[in-house]
Amino acid sequence: MTTIAAPRTPARPARRKGVNWEKWGWIYMRVSGVILLVLIFGHLFVNLMVGDGIKAIDFAFVGGKLSNPFWQWWDVAMLWLALIHGGNGMRTIVNDYATGRTIRGVLKVAILAAVTILIILGTLVVFTFDPCPAGAPADLLASFCPAN
Repeated sequence: MTTIAAPRTPARPARRKGVNWEKWGWIYMRVSGVILLVLIFGHLFVNLMVGDGIKAIDFAFVGGKLSNPFWQWWDVAMLWLALIHGGNGMRTIVNDYATGRTIRGVLKVAILAAVTILIILGTLVVFTFDPCPAGAPADLLASFCPAN
């Protein structure tokens, strides 16, 4: 009779020294998930329910919102938490299903690179967004820009 190993049996025994990164990753997923629920539902409530609702969402609305430091930090917190949360989830999937050590390493590096690049670009967009660029034609500027 052939014996089949129990699911999720580690290929090698777990380390007993140092920081348990899997435990902290697990805790991060739970904490960031709860914080993300608050951030996302707050974002949706302000964008869809407050004021004129969905009819009010246009370039001027987004430009006005991103010119406020409170909403900049709100959106950056949502971006960072969501990308790190998703990257950690993808890392867990790679650990569960990628069998070869090399392919697992390549996939984890690709996930890290994607998350890092998206965090950098998203943060730059939020903090450098200018709804009233200098030299733009007046008919293309939002109504709250000083050129109008």
